[in-house]
Amino acid sequence: MKTYKSVCRNCHGGCSVLLHVKDGRLIKIRPNPESPFNLGQLCIKGLLTPEIIYHSERLQKPLKRVGDRGAMNWREIDWDDALDEIVDQMDRMIKVSGPESIAIGLGTGRHHFMHTVRFANALGTPNWYAQLANCLLPRLTVSYLTYGGYVVADYYGKVQPKTILFWGHNPVVTGPDGELAFPVKRALKSGSYGITIDPRRSETAKRCRMWLPLRPGTDDALALAMIHVIIKDELYDKKFVEKWTIGFDELKSHVGKYTPQWAEEVTWVPAWDIIRAARRYALDKPSVIEWGVAIEQTPNSLQTVRALSILRGLTGNIDIPGGDILGMEILRPYPLLNNKLPGKSALKRIGREEFKLLSGFRSYLPSAHLAGIFTAMRTGKPYRIRGLLNFSTNPMLTVANTREVYQALKQLDLLVVADMFMTPTAALADYVLPAAFWPEIDQIIELPYVAKNAVFAQQKAVQVGLCRPDEEILDELSKRLNLPGSDVSLESIINYQLEPIGIDFETLKQKHMVFPEHQYKKYENKGFKTPLKKIELYSRTLEKMGYDPLPAYQEPPESPFNCPELKKTYPYVLTTGSRRCEFFHSEHRQIEGLRKRRPFPLAEIHPDLAEKHDIRDGDWVYVGTRRGKIKMKAKVTEDIRNGVVNIDHGWWFPEQKGPDFGVWESNANILTANTPPYDPGFGTFQLRGLLCRIEKSPTAEK
Repeated sequence: MKTYKSVCRNCHGGCSVLLHVKDGRLIKIRPNPESPFNLGQLCIKGLLTPEIIYHSERLQKPLKRVGDRGAMNWREIDWDDALDEIVDQMDRMIKVSGPESIAIGLGTGRHHFMHTVRFANALGTPNWYAQLANCLLPRLTVSYLTYGGYVVADYYGKVQPKTILFWGHNPVVTGPDGELAFPVKRALKSGSYGITIDPRRSETAKRCRMWLPLRPGTDDALALAMIHVIIKDELYDKKFVEKWTIGFDELKSHVGKYTPQWAEEVTWVPAWDIIRAARRYALDKPSVIEWGVAIEQTPNSLQTVRALSILRGLTGNIDIPGGDILGMEILRPYPLLNNKLPGKSALKRIGREEFKLLSGFRSYLPSAHLAGIFTAMRTGKPYRIRGLLNFSTNPMLTVANTREVYQALKQLDLLVVADMFMTPTAALADYVLPAAFWPEIDQIIELPYVAKNAVFAQQKAVQVGLCRPDEEILDELSKRLNLPGSDVSLESIINYQLEPIGIDFETLKQKHMVFPEHQYKKYENKGFKTPLKKIELYSRTLEKMGYDPLPAYQEPPESPFNCPELKKTYPYVLTTGSRRCEFFHSEHRQIEGLRKRRPFPLAEIHPDLAEKHDIRDGDWVYVGTRRGKIKMKAKVTEDIRNGVVNIDHGWWFPEQKGPDFGVWESNANILTANTPPYDPGFGTFQLRGLLCRIEKSPTAEK
């Protein structure tokens, strides 16, 4: 038996683990007790890694489509032939339509994310995309605009947070971006005062002492009211604000109208609860804001995130022990070959003119507008996207407006999917490439993401079939296309990143982890990394770009107040995207050990709403919007605001016949739209706070 120290990547990941391998086969996986991030614990997904990696339906050989797209007729093909044929088609597209006619699709921030962006730049296409506008990029960009760096909660020093504000975030289940669930649980158990802002009493909220069940999509109103309270009642850190911020007077004047009483009407949260939460956060310090993806899924994403970021600046909860700390950035940035993307190609990036913070030169990580990419595939506007290389993403489940996604994918001349299993997206592909799972991959992982406070080695321990890491697939394509950087090995890139801490990858594999002591109040030496070296409460940078320098409330476009006629037919407010610990987005539905714990997609409703529609717990129900309807199992619970319907996302049924695999039955994105209005900075569209209806299925049964 051989034991490898590695890092679990079954989700965004970061849990240090011990891989026990016998005769080349992974026998079991256990948490590594040495890591301060997962504290010797592991979730059920991690523990069942052997079942996932050796699943009977795991793709192990490259497949080539035979016959019509989506007919599920395949023949096995060897790697060299598959890659050669893909490159031949890509080369013809580039010669006829330019590299911008090939899009690169990315899913969650796994091991290969930055390597895929590097490949896109080398290829010369500006049109790589991910869910960034709806997930993380607004928080990331606003942090840099406001503080000059990315902030994460400090659970690892000698001082723990006294107050934790969980805003649209459920880290006890999700553990996102390397900020894992276990330190959160420890902090709450040992006395941190938790406040959850969420329409449902989530797994995290159940561990907290305050729950503010707001109307989905009104987070900006709540944040502005809390700013109002903190300024009006002089709860802000006066010395810090005077010395280290700009724009306080403008902010004070601006938020005068955003009273808690006003916010109560908008958010459905009592004014007194808003005041209590603001006072607790401002006075019982150090405090942190654990913000989540929910705040980024409305057309007012930029200013919602800005409002939350200002709360930190007002209270001085920045880079102090137990507060929200600026990253140490111990690694070099990934060499993305940005200089290899021709300027004329960058100008063709879909979304560049409309969404400067997503697709323009001021973006932290310039990418194409997701909705625009699928529109270009489907309609040829502004030009035709002819090819798509798809890595670690399943857009038939995870991109809004599934019907249009399906139409778009059917229009492609070339669709390549790298995945571990046959999915509704892979079923439409021309080539399906068997991707390696994390125990089959050498890489490093920084924790938390972007902050780079620590680095861990991820080690290859086993090999299954002919599966290859995404990085290797990309490198083989690069070599065949003779792209810039194709002669640079992955290990040399990793070693380049590690140089500032004086080790190479081989040494890191032996050490497993490097986690330097945190340096607090770094701004006292050189100020904040903003133009004036101060926190921008009033953002002059945004003002110069043509955006509002101060955050303001914006009612969601589809809401009870904006759409009174629609409300007559669709009287309830829908929130989508709930995570469950057994799954990660659309992954793992075929894993028996996980599926038996969570066999059905759920729609959570309040008992009063259930009684109104004669719905009992466990009944099948239909949840509908003006875009369609899906079938879910009702979960009747007090743990959700009355009038709100919460549904799981990412649901399909691998046990059903392909190519659909039940994608049209319970898929939340059948109910969502990717249409304007968009956030002016990021192009975000409304995924939360939509209007819906619910009805008992005629065949409802327990």
